[in-house]
Amino acid sequence: MSGHSKWATIKRRKGAQDAKRGQLFTKLIKEITVAARQGGGEEDTNPRLRSAVLNARAANMPKDNIQRAIQKGAGGSEGANYLEISYEGYGPSGVAIFIDALTDNKNRTAADIRNIFAKHGGNLGENGCVAYLFELWGLIHYDAAQYAEDAIIEAALEAGASDVLNQGESIEVQCEPKLLHEIVQKMVKQGLTHQNAQVARLPSSTIALEALKTEKALKLIELLDDHDDIREVATNLEIPDEYDI
Repeated sequence: MSGHSKWATIKRRKGAQDAKRGQLFTKLIKEITVAARQGGGEEDTNPRLRSAVLNARAANMPKDNIQRAIQKGAGGSEGANYLEISYEGYGPSGVAIFIDALTDNKNRTAADIRNIFAKHGGNLGENGCVAYLFELWGLIHYDAAQYAEDAIIEAALEAGASDVLNQGESIEVQCEPKLLHEIVQKMVKQGLTHQNAQVARLPSSTIALEALKTEKALKLIELLDDHDDIREVATNLEIPDEYDI
């Protein structure tokens, strides 16, 4: 069984709000473009592209926007050449933070991230300083209002998943990253349509802080996640159930 942070659940709820002002679309278009550039424009033969497109559809991105992003990446047209880069650091009270970014200007992105850490009680660290605290997992989410938890558990475990967690609004299926797309396809054949699917970092264990320290750490994490160049923010902060953005 993997570790878990409620931040993954908060991010998904927050994503619906971000989409209204275009921020989520910007990030999804970047991901689709890079996936198509690296692995080609066919979803059937490019698992990363398939995940990016599924997430874009879940966010209600217009089909034309998705297609343009695929064509831009697969066609190698002129434009931004995004670099995948990671950053690691500590938030207030030693909370571990791992950042995955897509940027066309690593100097700008590094300066922005360093500035956010410095202004909000954190420190940008060296590569490897917190990476060992996280593990890569495949995550597939299903709408808890649409599907019975028992149905998801039975189908997921039969398909080869490692664990299933009830997150309240969603049911999270966890699996080995290499099995993500195979399990998604098996679940679809069972009539189970997911909200999103991705490979993400989860903490091997979490740390709990008192309320005020939790709020301070979350402020930093949310500011990082709002940056246009940042794809994912992973943290080992344990977030109380009553926390609501």
